[in-house]
Amino acid sequence: MFDPNDPRRNAAWQAAQQWRSRARQTPGGPLGGLKLIFTWLLFGLLLIVGTLLGLFFLLVGWAMLPFVRHRMKKRLEQMRAEQARDAGGDFSYREETAYRDSRGHREHELLEGDYEVQDDKRRD
Repeated sequence: MFDPNDPRRNAAWQAAQQWRSRARQTPGGPLGGLKLIFTWLLFGLLLIVGTLLGLFFLLVGWAMLPFVRHRMKKRLEQMRAEQARDAGGDFSYREETAYRDSRGHREHELLEGDYEVQDDKRRD
């Protein structure tokens, strides 16, 4: 009478049966097969075009590498020159010698800048 283990009462089995019935209802004949062939040809053509575009952009990228490398080297040299100029100070050699001559005596020099040793007369 009523079997609870009957596979036809299973929802998954019923869904599979519906899919089968829909698959059988598709229009057959030469027109359905022709559509399928054109679909696969279009898909294959898109794959080929995508592959060719990928290879083209890969080759363009490889061709641009020397130019980009040259620009990066120039930019790095410019940054190094700016850092060297910043480490050297903001005023030129002429301004520095004029500053020393105006002071009248030679003072101690360091990389960080000039300093002067003062007497302890202020403590009195």
